Amino acid sequence: MNARERFLKTINREISDRVPLYVSVTPQVAKMLSDHTGLPFEEPLDSMLSTRASHMGLMAELGADAVGIAACAPTDNPTIKLEGGLIKNEWGMVFKDTGQYNEFYEFPLAHAETAKDIEQYKFPDPFAKGRWDEAQKTINKYRKTHGIIADLETTLFETAWYLTGLEKFLIDMMMEAEYINPLLDKIQFIHTEYGKKMIEMGADVLWCGDDFGSQTSLMMDEDTFRKIFKPRIKEMFYEYRKVNPDIKLAWHSCGAIKPLIPDFIELGLDILNPIQPLASGMEPQELKNRFGNDLIFFGGICVQEILPNGTTQEVKNEVIRRADVLGKNGGYIIAPAHNIQEDTPVENILTLFETVKSL
Repeated sequence: MNARERFLKTINREISDRVPLYVSVTPQVAKMLSDHTGLPFEEPLDSMLSTRASHMGLMAELGADAVGIAACAPTDNPTIKLEGGLIKNEWGMVFKDTGQYNEFYEFPLAHAETAKDIEQYKFPDPFAKGRWDEAQKTINKYRKTHGIIADLETTLFETAWYLTGLEKFLIDMMMEAEYINPLLDKIQFIHTEYGKKMIEMGADVLWCGDDFGSQTSLMMDEDTFRKIFKPRIKEMFYEYRKVNPDIKLAWHSCGAIKPLIPDFIELGLDILNPIQPLASGMEPQELKNRFGNDLIFFGGICVQEILPNGTTQEVKNEVIRRADVLGKNGGYIIAPAHNIQEDTPVENILTLFETVKSL
């Protein structure tokens, strides 16, 4: 059974020879792995979701069963470097390069108050030239051998606050500011088109997402989620399934989001990610018992403690334990619960790959 066959069986709730693996890493980790193994280093893509779709050749060579694709910056509007180590992307978001990650420095719609402020802002063109070139290259290379996961995280909530600032957006939602719905309308249109395009290109899974949880609780009350975001997600899922009724829809939400899981099942979600092990209420056995008949699980390997701080034996034990629990009777894509970080020993990363391949 090759990687693609294994991946497709899993997302179709069939039993495969073992759980399939997907891994995403920061550029620093990719360089560490490349230096250690002698495998080629690939430069990160120019994408707001770069880590999820970059270094896929390296990940596939090490043993990943699925690779990622994502929208990239268009040919005529690439991410640019400004003075003082600042970086500006096509959305107008400005970041400061802090080494491991680019941290938010300036929110382009921090001034927004009215619908007119949104109307006057220049948003990305989903159909801009060059946006899908890298995704097409990945599909051409891996479509016959690996699963294809199309990444569309930061689907609504996160892109909105990336533009306005988190505190402002949360407060303005509660205050029912005039600009909130027009802003979400714009983001919903763009990301609906992104998703439809990647489905048309041949994605097996469309991986949407917004972080609605913190380590200990939801970031907003359940009523706010159900009033503002749930209807929009329903509309987007409907549009995606019009393109391909068989597309598998995944949702990423870090943190303690168990209260929202029944809502996502009601929306028709197929796959839940990332099953953050140390977040409150996200204990894998309980999730499998309660939701395993409705959802495929994706993630589950701790990047906060086990991968960076554990021994290789502890990493191996963690992988086996998660596969036994979440993969019982199928329905599990094993993966780190986030991008693997620079503080993770190379030996632990290679242990993850080798242990999964030996299951």
